[in-house]
Amino acid sequence: MAQDSVRILGLDVGEKRIGVAVAYPDGIVVRPLVAINRSSISDDTDKIVSLINEYNIELVVVGLPISLDGKFSHQARLVKDFTRNLTDASPVRVKSHDERFSTVEANRLLIDAGQKPSRNKGLLDSASAAVILQSYLESNRFRS
Repeated sequence: MAQDSVRILGLDVGEKRIGVAVAYPDGIVVRPLVAINRSSISDDTDKIVSLINEYNIELVVVGLPISLDGKFSHQARLVKDFTRNLTDASPVRVKSHDERFSTVEANRLLIDAGQKPSRNKGLLDSASAAVILQSYLESNRFRS
């Protein structure tokens, strides 16, 4: 199946929320979907699996916060743990993707659109997930 013919879910996993975005089968339209307030890894995973089923998702891309020097931070290890748990529970493939600067880019895009991300952190989280997903799609287009 071609990369541009699948529905893909993008995740920005934070300590308080998980930003979620979706890419439609054309691979062109990526949109922020929702921000999930974190509770437990098990509950969070169940919520993501529910979205996978609801939106007929075939691939999940999880942003991995790698530092500029390429090292794994504490947050990166937490995201890896979450990703492993999601991989075990998910009916679809789960991949990690470098998320460096995704929040900065999402913040800039929201401000340019007249939004105030400082007042709505959930909006920033889901927009960050969209930036991560867009980056994943673009990097895979150039590999094809």
